[in-house]
Amino acid sequence: MKEKGKVLFIVLIFSGILVLLGLLLFRRSGQDSFTTKNEESKAVNGMDLVTDSRFIEYTPDVIESNKDKRRILYFYANWCPICRPADAEFKANQGRIPEGVVVIRINYNDSDTDSEEEGLAQEYGITYQHTFVEIDSSGQEVQKWNGGGVEELLERL
Repeated sequence: MKEKGKVLFIVLIFSGILVLLGLLLFRRSGQDSFTTKNEESKAVNGMDLVTDSRFIEYTPDVIESNKDKRRILYFYANWCPICRPADAEFKANQGRIPEGVVVIRINYNDSDTDSEEEGLAQEYGITYQHTFVEIDSSGQEVQKWNGGGVEELLERL
């Protein structure tokens, strides 16, 4: 009888540990998704204040709201096998992007692309995903290059 009690106790402990691990993994997987504008901003008295993120997802106002910084447009596709690791590298290394520089991720040609993003791709002559375009304060192209990650970006700045 004592053996059955010990086995039941061990099974309960092991089950509890598995449940806790599952909850931790579930919670972490939600944090690994790409940061959206809602996660980057905080509402204060009804106004959105964008945080100091240096790698941000495109929204219609993000290019204009970062006019005082060096803006690098990163044309991305969610199906691109080169873009995904580069995207992860930029997310993990935002602190290496110099202060005063912002990389804006734009869905170039994928299931998440909207008409504004398509318009930007046309405006800057984007024909290939994983393309970077630095623009000046008036939105004119300064330089354009294909491929690379944080190191390539730092070399270009």
